[in-house]
Amino acid sequence: MSRTLALITGASSGIGAAYARLLASDCDFVLVARRVDRLNELAAELREAGAAVDVLPADLSTHDGLDAVTHRLATGDVRLLICNAGVGGFAPLTDIDAVEIDRLLTLNAAGPIRLVRAALPGMLAAGDGTVITLASLLAFSAGQEMPIPRTLYAAAKAATVAFTRTLTHELAGTGVHAQVVCPGVVATEFHGGFGQGYPSAMTAEGVAHASLAGVRLGESVCVPGLEDQAAALDALLTAESALLAGNHSSPAARYGHLPVA
Repeated sequence: MSRTLALITGASSGIGAAYARLLASDCDFVLVARRVDRLNELAAELREAGAAVDVLPADLSTHDGLDAVTHRLATGDVRLLICNAGVGGFAPLTDIDAVEIDRLLTLNAAGPIRLVRAALPGMLAAGDGTVITLASLLAFSAGQEMPIPRTLYAAAKAATVAFTRTLTHELAGTGVHAQVVCPGVVATEFHGGFGQGYPSAMTAEGVAHASLAGVRLGESVCVPGLEDQAAALDALLTAESALLAGNHSSPAARYGHLPVA
């Protein structure tokens, strides 16, 4: 019986490692992260479960790291890509220097797009494959007053949501499925382990389980803790349709009597 080859980024701990453990009975792996010792520990565990595992150390906030992983994906044999690597960057925008902005946007937004782009030709040629991107509920928080400074992080994750949702239309009828996962607070090491002391935080295993179950259900958006997800997404589509209906040749009436200078 053939096994699916999965490439997981951010695999050294947290949600990435949880995906690997849940998939170990059916998948072989390419594990990607910066921490080689952690990757080797997880690889040994997965091999004991019967999986073949390659370890690919890479820092996906750098162009060299992205090049190494896109080169691996370009071989065309990966059928499950899980883009989980990410970093918080929770600070006021004026406190983040330009170099850090580039690093955060590369890792959280541009990187997944490059990896998916590298994986798709092989999947499309086979007529089979799945790409999963990890975003956040904070992607939908732009209009909310919240105590946490998140401008850059929310922008990057909103880009991931828009990218993956739009990609599903491109992939319709190809046999390749795309899903974006939008968890709330998760009890992992992310952002200094903030979620580990949060009373309502979901476990990494819970997020990965919901995502994989959602793939089987055909979900392109997975909000792991949301009971009535269909109604919420319908409301989102309705709001988006109302905004897109604003494409008219004249400014709205509310602008008619305002001075222009």
